[in-house]
This record gives sequence, C-alpha cells and structure tokens, in this order.
Amino acid sequence: MRTIRIGGVPEHFNLPWHLAMEEKDFEKEGLKIEWTDFPGGTGDLNTALRNKEIDVAVILTEGIIKDIIAGNPSKIVQTYVQSPLIWGIHVAEGSKYHSLKELEHSKVAISRNGSGSQLMAYVNAKNEGWNLSDLKFEIVGNIDGAVSALQDNTAQYFMWEHFTTKPLVDNGTFRRVADCPTPWPCFVIAVRNDILESNEIEIEKLINVINKKTVSFKNISNIERTLAKRYDQKIEDIEEWLQITEWSQTNLTEQEIENVQESLIDLKLISKKVDSSNIIYNL
Repeated sequence: MRTIRIGGVPEHFNLPWHLAMEEKDFEKEGLKIEWTDFPGGTGDLNTALRNKEIDVAVILTEGIIKDIIAGNPSKIVQTYVQSPLIWGIHVAEGSKYHSLKELEHSKVAISRNGSGSQLMAYVNAKNEGWNLSDLKFEIVGNIDGAVSALQDNTAQYFMWEHFTTKPLVDNGTFRRVADCPTPWPCFVIAVRNDILESNEIEIEKLINVINKKTVSFKNISNIERTLAKRYDQKIEDIEEWLQITEWSQTNLTEQEIENVQESLIDLKLISKKVDSSNIIYNL
C-alpha cells in the first residue's frame, strides 16, 4: 500500500480529509495517508514540500504560486476550496486602535516570511492605498505567537482566517477591526513534481477520494455540530461559514492563475509571471 504524506493547516476547511481517513476511504483505494498539521501555515508547508517532508500540501493559492515561481518543485493539481478566504484583521482587545485606517503605520504580526499572513498584509495595504514599502513585520510563528506579540505590543495587528480566530475574539483575546477576502479561490492541492512523475495514478486516486467527500460534505448528518465540537466553534458561526464556503473538484483556470500572478506583480512579491503550465498540472 503506497503511503502519501499530506500536510495542511489544522482548520475546519480540512475536515473532509480527516473524515475520509477515519472512514478508511483512502485505504479502499489502496492508499495509506499520513497527515501532518502545520499550525505555521503556508510558509511551513512550502518548506516541507521543498524538503521532501511531505508529498502533498493543501495550501493557500497565492502562497504556493509565489513559491513555485521562486523555485518550489511542485505543481497545483486541483482547487480545493473555490470560495475566497476571509481574513480577519485583529488587534489586541486592549489596543488603542479601533479602525483599519489607524493601523497604516503600525507593525503586522506574520507567521513567517512568505506566509499567507504576510501576502495578505500586502493585499490589504494595497486595498487601503497604503505605501507597501512602509509595511513592517514581526515574525511570530503561529496564532499563539501572535497572541503574545499583540499583548506585548511588539506587533499591533494580525491577519488570520476569520472563523479560526473567532473564539479568540469571543473570549476577549482579540478584537476584529475589519475583514479582507482573497480575490481568488483560497485553497489548492499541490504535489511535488517527483511524486507526480512516479505516482500519478496514486495521486489521481487520492484526488478522486477527496472529491467524493467534498461533494457530499455539506449534506453529512449533523456536520455543523461535528465541526463546532472539533474546532471549538459556535454552531451559528459554523452555519455562517458553511453558507459561504464552496469546495471544488476542478483545477484552477488559466485566468485564475493570471489574476493571482497579476496581484503578486502589483505587490512586487514576484518579479515576473510564468506560463500556467509551470504552475498547474492537469491529471
């Protein structure tokens, strides 16, 4: 039985993978899955792909595209979540800042260089008309690091997925001042090139299994309660999240690739665009 090592963030978006593993859907196709959570997010996942620590990453679209252009030997085989990711912009509960515009010259906490939290800080700054070269960053590793940084005032705001951070807003750790949605599908499935070359059939089986799970995911009995319990969320928040979240069973289009690259160029996060064939792989 072929073992495929997958990495992803420990968030509610990835419950379909865990249910498929628990229900032995992959084993029925002759696949053994090893899942690793990466609380540090996109930057950690890109590093793990480069270091051959994982074979597959469920990863933010803009983060993997930027890293592929920078030399990550991987390709996107499918969009995983078609809907945008809603990034909450958070300050400490006791912060003197109460609006987004007040944060223009403050320091933003990011998980690491090249992370989704850093890329979206640029997207938000551009949306607000701020000077991108003025952005200042404090590397904090993960959400726990961000909590400490905002409380210690070594950084003043932190961007992370709206619903993942909602419990910290509810308990008074963070205060959300705004939201910033991604202008593209949020999560994709990326695979190392050497794995695609040697195990394309297994990757096709993997994708078929997860597609069957995501197609039916919203219809699973009591899925709201399951999500709420596993990810420490309120039922009403999960219901809202499910209404705005759509999974995908197809790959990114060339136009979507173009849109992401145009944004990365505008933000000066890449110096050139590449052909979509260097980024996507159609199984």
